[in-house]
Amino acid sequence: MEEDQISVLQSPLVLNQERSHGFSGEVHQQEGYYREEVVEEVKKQLGLALPLIAVSLLQYSLQVISIMFVGHLGELPLSGASMATSFASVTGFSVLLGMGSALETLCGQAYGAKQYHMLGVYTQRAMLILTVLSIPLAFIWFYTSTILISLGQDHEISIEAGKFNRWMIPSLFAYGLLQCLNRFLQTQNIVIPMMISSGITALFHIFVCWVLVFGFGLGSKGAALANAISNWVNVIFFMAYVKFSPICMKTWTGFSEEAYHEVLSFLKLAIPSAIMICLEYWSFEMVVLLSGLLPNPKLETSVLSISLNTCWMVYMISVGLGGAISTRVSNELGGGHPQSARLAVCVMTIVAISEGAIVAAITIAFRHLWGRLYSNEEEVITYVAKMMPLLALSDFLDGFQCVLSGAARGCGWQNLCAFINLGAYYVVAIPCAVLFAFFFHIGGMGLWMGIICGLCVQVVALITINLCTNWDTEARKAVNRVQKTGVLIE
Repeated sequence: MEEDQISVLQSPLVLNQERSHGFSGEVHQQEGYYREEVVEEVKKQLGLALPLIAVSLLQYSLQVISIMFVGHLGELPLSGASMATSFASVTGFSVLLGMGSALETLCGQAYGAKQYHMLGVYTQRAMLILTVLSIPLAFIWFYTSTILISLGQDHEISIEAGKFNRWMIPSLFAYGLLQCLNRFLQTQNIVIPMMISSGITALFHIFVCWVLVFGFGLGSKGAALANAISNWVNVIFFMAYVKFSPICMKTWTGFSEEAYHEVLSFLKLAIPSAIMICLEYWSFEMVVLLSGLLPNPKLETSVLSISLNTCWMVYMISVGLGGAISTRVSNELGGGHPQSARLAVCVMTIVAISEGAIVAAITIAFRHLWGRLYSNEEEVITYVAKMMPLLALSDFLDGFQCVLSGAARGCGWQNLCAFINLGAYYVVAIPCAVLFAFFFHIGGMGLWMGIICGLCVQVVALITINLCTNWDTEARKAVNRVQKTGVLIE
Protein backbone atom coordinates (compact mmCIF):
# COMPACT_ATOMS: atom_id res chain seq x y z
CA MET A 1 0.00 0.00 0.00
CA GLU A 2 2.81 2.39 0.90
CA GLU A 3 4.57 1.57 -2.37
CA ASP A 4 1.42 2.44 -4.31
CA GLN A 5 1.15 5.80 -2.56
CA ILE A 6 4.80 6.58 -3.26
CA SER A 7 4.27 5.64 -6.91
CA VAL A 8 1.41 8.09 -7.24
CA LEU A 9 3.33 10.92 -5.57
CA GLN A 10 6.54 10.53 -7.56
CA SER A 11 7.61 13.47 -9.71
CA PRO A 12 7.68 13.20 -13.54
CA LEU A 13 11.49 13.12 -13.38
CA VAL A 14 11.48 10.06 -11.11
CA LEU A 15 8.77 8.44 -13.22
CA ASN A 16 10.88 8.95 -16.30
CA GLN A 17 13.77 7.11 -14.62
CA GLU A 18 11.62 4.23 -13.38
CA ARG A 19 9.49 3.49 -16.45
CA SER A 20 8.59 -0.15 -16.73
CA HIS A 21 9.80 -2.22 -19.66
CA GLY A 22 7.33 -3.88 -21.99
CA PHE A 23 7.61 -6.48 -24.76
CA SER A 24 10.92 -6.46 -26.66
CA GLY A 25 12.38 -4.12 -24.08
CA GLU A 26 10.12 -1.23 -25.06
CA VAL A 27 10.10 1.55 -22.53
CA HIS A 28 6.75 2.87 -21.33
CA GLN A 29 4.97 4.03 -18.22
CA GLN A 30 1.84 2.54 -16.74
CA GLU A 31 0.46 5.80 -15.31
CA GLY A 32 0.36 7.69 -18.59
CA TYR A 33 2.32 9.13 -21.46
CA TYR A 34 4.49 12.22 -21.62
CA ARG A 35 3.61 15.25 -23.66
CA GLU A 36 6.42 14.76 -26.16
CA GLU A 37 5.26 11.19 -26.81
CA VAL A 38 1.71 12.34 -27.47
CA VAL A 39 2.82 15.21 -29.70
CA GLU A 40 5.05 12.89 -31.72
CA GLU A 41 2.21 10.40 -32.13
CA VAL A 42 -0.18 13.15 -33.25
CA LYS A 43 2.33 14.23 -35.91
CA LYS A 44 2.71 10.67 -37.19
CA GLN A 45 -1.02 10.10 -37.32
CA LEU A 46 -1.88 13.38 -39.02
CA GLY A 47 0.88 12.78 -41.56
CA LEU A 48 -0.82 9.48 -42.38
CA ALA A 49 -4.47 10.34 -41.84
CA LEU A 50 -4.81 13.57 -43.83
CA PRO A 51 -3.52 12.13 -47.13
CA LEU A 52 -5.48 8.90 -46.52
CA ILE A 53 -8.67 10.91 -45.97
CA ALA A 54 -8.02 12.66 -49.28
CA VAL A 55 -7.39 9.30 -50.99
CA SER A 56 -10.59 7.81 -49.58
CA LEU A 57 -12.69 10.83 -50.57
CA LEU A 58 -11.18 11.08 -54.04
CA GLN A 59 -11.61 7.39 -54.82
CA TYR A 60 -15.17 7.36 -53.51
CA SER A 61 -15.96 10.59 -55.37
CA LEU A 62 -15.94 8.65 -58.64
CA GLN A 63 -19.18 6.98 -57.64
CA VAL A 64 -20.68 10.19 -56.24
CA ILE A 65 -19.82 12.18 -59.39
CA SER A 66 -21.42 9.51 -61.58
CA ILE A 67 -24.62 9.54 -59.49
CA MET A 68 -24.74 13.35 -59.67
CA PHE A 69 -24.53 13.26 -63.48
CA VAL A 70 -27.24 10.61 -63.69
CA GLY A 71 -29.42 12.53 -61.21
CA HIS A 72 -29.87 15.31 -63.73
CA LEU A 73 -31.24 12.86 -66.30
CA GLY A 74 -34.43 12.34 -64.27
CA GLU A 75 -35.89 10.55 -61.26
CA LEU A 76 -36.00 7.06 -62.84
CA PRO A 77 -32.34 7.06 -64.02
CA LEU A 78 -31.30 8.34 -60.57
CA SER A 79 -33.28 5.61 -58.81
CA GLY A 80 -31.89 2.95 -61.17
CA ALA A 81 -28.27 4.07 -60.81
CA SER A 82 -28.64 4.40 -57.04
CA MET A 83 -30.13 0.93 -56.76
CA ALA A 84 -27.38 -0.41 -59.03
CA THR A 85 -24.57 1.07 -56.95
CA SER A 86 -26.17 -0.26 -53.76
CA PHE A 87 -26.42 -3.72 -55.30
CA ALA A 88 -22.86 -3.45 -56.63
CA SER A 89 -21.60 -2.51 -53.18
CA VAL A 90 -23.41 -5.42 -51.51
CA THR A 91 -22.37 -8.10 -54.01
CA GLY A 92 -19.00 -6.84 -55.19
CA PHE A 93 -17.20 -3.81 -53.81
CA SER A 94 -17.69 -4.63 -50.11
CA VAL A 95 -16.49 -8.21 -50.63
CA LEU A 96 -13.30 -7.10 -52.39
CA LEU A 97 -12.73 -4.30 -49.89
CA GLY A 98 -13.07 -6.76 -47.02
CA MET A 99 -10.76 -9.36 -48.54
CA GLY A 100 -8.17 -6.70 -49.34
CA SER A 101 -8.27 -5.30 -45.81
CA ALA A 102 -6.51 -8.44 -44.57
CA LEU A 103 -3.36 -6.80 -45.97
CA GLU A 104 -3.65 -4.09 -43.31
CA THR A 105 -2.79 -6.75 -40.74
CA LEU A 106 -0.31 -8.80 -42.78
CA CYS A 107 1.59 -6.04 -44.59
CA GLY A 108 1.47 -3.66 -41.64
CA GLN A 109 2.92 -6.12 -39.15
CA ALA A 110 5.51 -7.42 -41.66
CA TYR A 111 6.65 -3.85 -42.32
CA GLY A 112 6.95 -3.17 -38.59
CA ALA A 113 9.01 -6.36 -38.24
CA LYS A 114 11.24 -5.21 -41.13
CA GLN A 115 10.36 -8.22 -43.27
CA TYR A 116 10.04 -5.92 -46.27
CA HIS A 117 9.98 -8.48 -49.08
CA MET A 118 6.93 -10.14 -47.53
CA LEU A 119 4.81 -7.06 -48.36
CA GLY A 120 5.20 -7.76 -52.07
CA VAL A 121 4.45 -11.46 -51.58
CA TYR A 122 1.31 -10.77 -49.53
CA THR A 123 0.10 -8.17 -52.04
CA GLN A 124 0.64 -10.39 -55.07
CA ARG A 125 -1.19 -13.22 -53.32
CA ALA A 126 -4.11 -10.91 -52.56
CA MET A 127 -4.20 -9.56 -56.13
CA LEU A 128 -4.35 -13.10 -57.50
CA ILE A 129 -7.13 -14.19 -55.14
CA LEU A 130 -9.24 -11.03 -55.62
CA THR A 131 -8.97 -11.23 -59.41
CA VAL A 132 -10.20 -14.84 -59.39
CA LEU A 133 -12.99 -13.90 -56.97
CA SER A 134 -14.12 -11.08 -59.27
CA ILE A 135 -15.16 -13.57 -61.96
CA PRO A 136 -18.18 -15.06 -60.12
CA LEU A 137 -19.05 -11.60 -58.78
CA ALA A 138 -19.18 -10.33 -62.38
CA PHE A 139 -21.79 -12.99 -63.22
CA ILE A 140 -23.91 -11.75 -60.30
CA TRP A 141 -23.69 -8.19 -61.63
CA PHE A 142 -24.69 -9.38 -65.10
CA TYR A 143 -28.02 -10.61 -63.71
CA THR A 144 -28.67 -7.59 -61.47
CA SER A 145 -32.13 -6.80 -62.88
CA THR A 146 -33.32 -10.41 -62.61
CA ILE A 147 -32.17 -10.67 -58.99
CA LEU A 148 -33.72 -7.35 -57.97
CA ILE A 149 -37.07 -8.18 -59.58
CA SER A 150 -37.11 -11.56 -57.82
CA LEU A 151 -36.56 -9.70 -54.52
CA GLY A 152 -39.72 -7.67 -55.13
CA GLN A 153 -38.13 -4.42 -56.23
CA ASP A 154 -39.84 -2.02 -58.63
CA HIS A 155 -39.65 -3.42 -62.20
CA GLU A 156 -38.63 -0.18 -63.94
CA ILE A 157 -35.97 0.67 -61.37
CA SER A 158 -34.59 -2.89 -61.52
CA ILE A 159 -34.24 -2.78 -65.33
CA GLU A 160 -32.36 0.53 -65.09
CA ALA A 161 -30.11 -0.88 -62.37
CA GLY A 162 -29.32 -3.96 -64.47
CA LYS A 163 -28.22 -1.85 -67.44
CA PHE A 164 -26.00 0.27 -65.20
CA ASN A 165 -24.21 -2.68 -63.56
CA ARG A 166 -23.56 -4.52 -66.81
CA TRP A 167 -21.61 -1.52 -68.06
CA MET A 168 -19.76 -1.31 -64.75
CA ILE A 169 -18.43 -4.91 -64.72
CA PRO A 170 -14.89 -3.92 -65.84
CA SER A 171 -14.72 -1.68 -62.76
CA LEU A 172 -15.03 -4.75 -60.53
CA PHE A 173 -11.64 -6.17 -61.55
CA ALA A 174 -9.95 -2.79 -61.25
CA TYR A 175 -11.42 -2.22 -57.80
CA GLY A 176 -9.96 -5.46 -56.43
CA LEU A 177 -6.46 -4.61 -57.64
CA LEU A 178 -6.82 -1.07 -56.34
CA GLN A 179 -7.63 -2.29 -52.82
CA CYS A 180 -4.48 -4.43 -52.76
CA LEU A 181 -2.25 -1.62 -54.02
CA ASN A 182 -3.85 0.81 -51.55
CA ARG A 183 -2.93 -1.41 -48.60
CA PHE A 184 0.54 -2.16 -49.97
CA LEU A 185 1.43 1.54 -50.07
CA GLN A 186 -0.54 2.58 -46.99
CA THR A 187 1.18 0.14 -44.65
CA GLN A 188 4.56 1.57 -45.73
CA ASN A 189 3.35 5.12 -44.96
CA ILE A 190 3.55 5.98 -48.68
CA VAL A 191 0.43 8.14 -48.89
CA ILE A 192 1.27 11.32 -50.82
CA PRO A 193 1.69 9.52 -54.19
CA MET A 194 -1.64 7.78 -53.56
CA MET A 195 -3.29 11.14 -52.99
CA ILE A 196 -1.82 12.69 -56.15
CA SER A 197 -2.81 9.74 -58.32
CA SER A 198 -6.36 9.64 -56.92
CA GLY A 199 -6.71 13.41 -57.38
CA ILE A 200 -5.70 13.28 -61.03
CA THR A 201 -8.10 10.38 -61.58
CA ALA A 202 -11.01 12.25 -59.97
CA LEU A 203 -10.48 15.27 -62.23
CA PHE A 204 -10.22 12.97 -65.22
CA HIS A 205 -13.45 11.27 -64.15
CA ILE A 206 -15.46 14.49 -64.30
CA PHE A 207 -14.38 14.99 -67.91
CA VAL A 208 -15.04 11.35 -68.85
CA CYS A 209 -18.49 11.43 -67.24
CA TRP A 210 -19.52 14.56 -69.14
CA VAL A 211 -18.26 13.18 -72.46
CA LEU A 212 -19.95 9.79 -72.10
CA VAL A 213 -23.20 10.88 -70.42
CA PHE A 214 -23.97 14.02 -72.43
CA GLY A 215 -21.41 14.19 -75.24
CA PHE A 216 -22.00 10.68 -76.61
CA GLY A 217 -25.54 10.54 -75.21
CA LEU A 218 -25.02 7.24 -73.37
CA GLY A 219 -26.95 8.44 -70.30
CA SER A 220 -26.61 6.31 -67.18
CA LYS A 221 -24.67 3.66 -69.11
CA GLY A 222 -22.02 6.28 -69.83
CA ALA A 223 -21.70 7.06 -66.11
CA ALA A 224 -21.18 3.36 -65.35
CA LEU A 225 -18.55 3.01 -68.07
CA ALA A 226 -16.83 6.15 -66.77
CA ASN A 227 -16.48 4.45 -63.36
CA ALA A 228 -14.71 1.52 -64.97
CA ILE A 229 -12.37 3.67 -67.06
CA SER A 230 -11.36 5.89 -64.14
CA ASN A 231 -10.72 2.99 -61.77
CA TRP A 232 -8.45 1.33 -64.31
CA VAL A 233 -6.58 4.60 -64.86
CA ASN A 234 -5.91 4.81 -61.11
CA VAL A 235 -4.72 1.17 -61.03
CA ILE A 236 -2.27 1.89 -63.86
CA PHE A 237 -0.91 4.93 -62.00
CA PHE A 238 -0.42 2.89 -58.82
CA MET A 239 1.24 -0.01 -60.61
CA ALA A 240 3.63 2.32 -62.43
CA TYR A 241 4.63 3.95 -59.14
CA VAL A 242 5.20 0.61 -57.39
CA LYS A 243 7.22 -0.70 -60.33
CA PHE A 244 9.50 2.28 -60.91
CA SER A 245 9.71 4.11 -57.56
CA PRO A 246 12.97 3.54 -55.63
CA ILE A 247 10.97 3.77 -52.39
CA CYS A 248 9.33 0.41 -53.15
CA MET A 249 12.52 -1.41 -54.15
CA LYS A 250 12.74 -3.34 -50.86
CA THR A 251 9.06 -4.24 -50.69
CA TRP A 252 8.35 -4.99 -54.36
CA THR A 253 11.10 -7.19 -55.76
CA GLY A 254 9.17 -8.43 -58.77
CA PHE A 255 6.64 -11.22 -59.08
CA SER A 256 7.43 -14.15 -56.83
CA GLU A 257 6.33 -17.80 -56.84
CA GLU A 258 5.78 -17.43 -53.09
CA ALA A 259 2.54 -15.64 -53.95
CA TYR A 260 1.04 -18.99 -54.97
CA HIS A 261 1.89 -20.55 -51.61
CA GLU A 262 0.07 -20.22 -48.27
CA VAL A 263 -3.20 -19.29 -50.00
CA LEU A 264 -5.25 -20.98 -47.28
CA SER A 265 -3.32 -19.08 -44.62
CA PHE A 266 -4.23 -15.81 -46.33
CA LEU A 267 -7.87 -16.84 -46.67
CA LYS A 268 -8.09 -17.59 -42.93
CA LEU A 269 -7.60 -13.88 -42.30
CA ALA A 270 -9.15 -12.49 -45.50
CA ILE A 271 -12.50 -14.26 -45.16
CA PRO A 272 -13.18 -12.96 -41.62
CA SER A 273 -12.02 -9.53 -42.84
CA ALA A 274 -14.57 -9.69 -45.64
CA ILE A 275 -17.31 -10.89 -43.29
CA MET A 276 -16.48 -8.12 -40.81
CA ILE A 277 -16.78 -5.37 -43.42
CA CYS A 278 -19.58 -6.91 -45.49
CA LEU A 279 -21.88 -7.32 -42.50
CA GLU A 280 -21.56 -3.60 -41.83
CA TYR A 281 -21.82 -2.45 -45.46
CA TRP A 282 -24.70 -4.79 -46.27
CA SER A 283 -26.83 -3.46 -43.45
CA PHE A 284 -26.55 0.09 -44.79
CA GLU A 285 -27.29 -1.02 -48.33
CA MET A 286 -30.28 -3.07 -47.12
CA VAL A 287 -31.81 0.23 -46.04
CA VAL A 288 -32.00 1.26 -49.71
CA LEU A 289 -33.38 -2.13 -50.75
CA LEU A 290 -36.02 -1.94 -48.00
CA SER A 291 -36.94 1.58 -49.11
CA GLY A 292 -38.12 0.08 -52.40
CA LEU A 293 -40.87 -1.70 -50.44
CA LEU A 294 -42.22 1.52 -48.91
CA PRO A 295 -45.11 3.56 -50.37
CA ASN A 296 -43.88 5.89 -53.15
CA PRO A 297 -40.73 3.77 -53.77
CA LYS A 298 -39.18 6.14 -56.33
CA LEU A 299 -39.10 9.00 -53.82
CA GLU A 300 -38.00 6.83 -50.89
CA THR A 301 -35.30 5.07 -52.92
CA SER A 302 -33.95 8.34 -54.32
CA VAL A 303 -33.79 10.02 -50.91
CA LEU A 304 -32.34 7.00 -49.10
CA SER A 305 -29.77 6.57 -51.88
CA ILE A 306 -28.74 10.22 -51.64
CA SER A 307 -28.53 9.84 -47.85
CA LEU A 308 -26.45 6.69 -48.18
CA ASN A 309 -24.11 8.24 -50.74
CA THR A 310 -23.71 11.23 -48.43
CA CYS A 311 -23.07 8.93 -45.48
CA TRP A 312 -20.44 6.96 -47.40
CA MET A 313 -18.76 10.15 -48.60
CA VAL A 314 -18.44 11.43 -45.01
CA TYR A 315 -17.48 7.92 -43.96
CA MET A 316 -14.45 8.19 -46.25
CA ILE A 317 -13.00 10.67 -43.76
CA SER A 318 -13.32 8.04 -41.07
CA VAL A 319 -11.90 5.42 -43.45
CA GLY A 320 -8.79 7.58 -43.74
CA LEU A 321 -8.54 7.82 -39.95
CA GLY A 322 -9.18 4.08 -39.64
CA GLY A 323 -6.49 3.34 -42.21
CA ALA A 324 -4.01 5.53 -40.33
CA ILE A 325 -4.65 3.87 -36.97
CA SER A 326 -4.57 0.41 -38.56
CA THR A 327 -1.15 1.20 -40.03
CA ARG A 328 0.20 2.67 -36.80
CA VAL A 329 -1.05 -0.23 -34.66
CA SER A 330 0.10 -2.97 -37.05
CA ASN A 331 3.53 -1.34 -37.56
CA GLU A 332 4.10 -0.92 -33.82
CA LEU A 333 2.89 -4.40 -32.88
CA GLY A 334 4.97 -5.96 -35.66
CA GLY A 335 7.98 -4.07 -34.33
CA GLY A 336 7.30 -5.28 -30.77
CA HIS A 337 6.17 -1.92 -29.34
CA PRO A 338 2.86 -2.60 -27.56
CA GLN A 339 2.60 0.64 -25.59
CA SER A 340 3.22 2.72 -28.70
CA ALA A 341 0.29 0.89 -30.29
CA ARG A 342 -1.86 1.64 -27.25
CA LEU A 343 -0.91 5.32 -27.38
CA ALA A 344 -1.81 5.43 -31.07
CA VAL A 345 -5.32 4.16 -30.30
CA CYS A 346 -5.81 6.71 -27.51
CA VAL A 347 -4.70 9.62 -29.71
CA MET A 348 -6.82 8.57 -32.69
CA THR A 349 -9.90 8.15 -30.50
CA ILE A 350 -9.69 11.80 -29.48
CA VAL A 351 -9.17 12.83 -33.12
CA ALA A 352 -12.22 10.78 -34.18
CA ILE A 353 -14.50 12.38 -31.58
CA SER A 354 -13.40 15.87 -32.64
CA GLU A 355 -13.82 15.08 -36.35
CA GLY A 356 -17.24 13.56 -35.77
CA ALA A 357 -18.53 16.61 -33.91
CA ILE A 358 -17.34 18.98 -36.64
CA VAL A 359 -18.83 16.89 -39.46
CA ALA A 360 -22.16 16.56 -37.64
CA ALA A 361 -22.39 20.34 -37.22
CA ILE A 362 -21.60 20.94 -40.92
CA THR A 363 -24.14 18.30 -41.99
CA ILE A 364 -26.95 20.01 -40.08
CA ALA A 365 -25.91 23.48 -41.29
CA PHE A 366 -26.13 22.50 -44.99
CA ARG A 367 -29.22 20.30 -44.75
CA HIS A 368 -31.38 22.55 -46.96
CA LEU A 369 -28.80 22.81 -49.76
CA TRP A 370 -27.45 19.28 -50.08
CA GLY A 371 -30.38 17.74 -51.93
CA ARG A 372 -30.07 20.26 -54.77
CA LEU A 373 -26.71 18.77 -55.76
CA TYR A 374 -28.44 15.49 -56.59
CA SER A 375 -31.87 16.42 -57.87
CA ASN A 376 -34.06 19.22 -59.25
CA GLU A 377 -37.20 17.70 -57.69
CA GLU A 378 -38.45 19.88 -54.81
CA GLU A 379 -40.00 16.87 -53.06
CA VAL A 380 -36.64 15.11 -52.99
CA ILE A 381 -34.80 18.21 -51.75
CA THR A 382 -37.25 18.71 -48.84
CA TYR A 383 -37.10 15.07 -47.79
CA VAL A 384 -33.28 15.07 -47.84
CA ALA A 385 -33.28 18.11 -45.52
CA LYS A 386 -35.40 16.18 -42.99
CA MET A 387 -32.99 13.23 -43.11
CA MET A 388 -29.81 15.24 -42.48
CA PRO A 389 -30.02 15.47 -38.64
CA LEU A 390 -30.24 11.66 -38.49
CA LEU A 391 -27.30 11.48 -40.88
CA ALA A 392 -25.32 13.78 -38.59
CA LEU A 393 -25.79 11.43 -35.63
CA SER A 394 -24.99 8.30 -37.65
CA ASP A 395 -21.89 9.97 -39.13
CA PHE A 396 -20.59 10.71 -35.63
CA LEU A 397 -21.12 7.14 -34.41
CA ASP A 398 -19.91 5.58 -37.64
CA GLY A 399 -16.69 7.59 -37.56
CA PHE A 400 -15.98 6.51 -34.01
CA GLN A 401 -16.51 2.83 -34.74
CA CYS A 402 -14.48 3.05 -37.94
CA VAL A 403 -11.40 4.13 -35.98
CA LEU A 404 -11.88 1.37 -33.39
CA SER A 405 -12.39 -1.15 -36.20
CA GLY A 406 -9.18 0.10 -37.83
CA ALA A 407 -7.30 -0.59 -34.62
CA ALA A 408 -8.87 -4.05 -34.58
CA ARG A 409 -7.63 -4.77 -38.12
CA GLY A 410 -4.16 -3.66 -37.09
CA CYS A 411 -4.26 -6.26 -34.30
CA GLY A 412 -5.82 -8.99 -36.44
CA TRP A 413 -9.14 -9.19 -34.54
CA GLN A 414 -11.25 -9.71 -37.65
CA ASN A 415 -12.93 -12.86 -36.30
CA LEU A 416 -14.09 -11.13 -33.14
CA CYS A 417 -15.27 -8.02 -35.00
CA ALA A 418 -17.26 -10.17 -37.42
CA PHE A 419 -19.33 -11.49 -34.49
CA ILE A 420 -19.77 -7.97 -33.09
CA ASN A 421 -21.00 -6.67 -36.45
CA LEU A 422 -23.34 -9.63 -36.85
CA GLY A 423 -25.01 -8.87 -33.53
CA ALA A 424 -25.03 -5.08 -33.89
CA TYR A 425 -26.48 -4.92 -37.39
CA TYR A 426 -28.56 -8.08 -37.81
CA VAL A 427 -29.81 -8.67 -34.28
CA VAL A 428 -30.36 -5.00 -33.49
CA ALA A 429 -30.15 -2.60 -36.49
CA ILE A 430 -32.19 -4.32 -39.22
CA PRO A 431 -35.02 -5.54 -36.94
CA CYS A 432 -35.27 -2.04 -35.43
CA ALA A 433 -35.27 -0.48 -38.92
CA VAL A 434 -38.15 -2.73 -40.04
CA LEU A 435 -40.03 -2.00 -36.82
CA PHE A 436 -39.70 1.79 -37.15
CA ALA A 437 -40.37 1.95 -40.90
CA PHE A 438 -43.17 -0.57 -41.43
CA PHE A 439 -44.88 -0.98 -38.04
CA PHE A 440 -44.53 2.57 -36.68
CA HIS A 441 -44.89 3.96 -40.25
CA ILE A 442 -41.96 6.40 -39.92
CA GLY A 443 -40.83 5.51 -43.47
CA GLY A 444 -37.28 6.09 -44.69
CA MET A 445 -36.35 8.00 -41.53
CA GLY A 446 -37.35 4.94 -39.50
CA LEU A 447 -34.98 2.78 -41.53
CA TRP A 448 -32.12 5.10 -40.67
CA MET A 449 -33.09 5.17 -36.98
CA GLY A 450 -32.65 1.40 -36.92
CA ILE A 451 -29.12 1.73 -38.29
CA ILE A 452 -28.30 4.21 -35.52
CA CYS A 453 -29.42 1.65 -32.90
CA GLY A 454 -26.99 -0.88 -34.38
CA LEU A 455 -24.15 1.63 -34.44
CA CYS A 456 -24.63 2.34 -30.74
CA VAL A 457 -24.28 -1.36 -29.91
CA GLN A 458 -21.19 -1.71 -32.12
CA VAL A 459 -19.44 1.31 -30.56
CA VAL A 460 -20.06 0.10 -27.01
CA ALA A 461 -18.70 -3.38 -27.83
CA LEU A 462 -15.56 -2.04 -29.52
CA ILE A 463 -14.82 0.37 -26.68
CA THR A 464 -15.13 -2.46 -24.16
CA ILE A 465 -12.74 -4.69 -26.12
CA ASN A 466 -10.12 -1.95 -26.48
CA LEU A 467 -10.27 -1.16 -22.76
CA CYS A 468 -9.70 -4.83 -21.88
CA THR A 469 -6.82 -5.39 -24.31
CA ASN A 470 -3.43 -6.60 -23.11
CA TRP A 471 -1.13 -4.89 -25.61
CA ASP A 472 1.94 -6.93 -24.65
CA THR A 473 0.06 -10.08 -25.61
CA GLU A 474 -1.03 -8.52 -28.91
CA ALA A 475 2.59 -7.67 -29.75
CA ARG A 476 3.64 -11.29 -29.14
CA LYS A 477 0.83 -12.48 -31.40
CA ALA A 478 1.93 -10.08 -34.15
CA VAL A 479 5.54 -11.28 -33.96
CA ASN A 480 4.40 -14.91 -34.05
CA ARG A 481 2.25 -14.19 -37.12
CA VAL A 482 5.25 -12.77 -38.99
CA GLN A 483 7.47 -15.65 -37.91
CA LYS A 484 4.97 -18.19 -39.26
CA THR A 485 5.85 -16.99 -42.76
CA GLY A 486 9.11 -18.92 -42.31
CA VAL A 487 11.31 -15.85 -41.95
CA LEU A 488 12.96 -14.90 -38.67
CA ILE A 489 12.57 -11.30 -37.57
CA GLU A 490 15.70 -9.31 -38.12
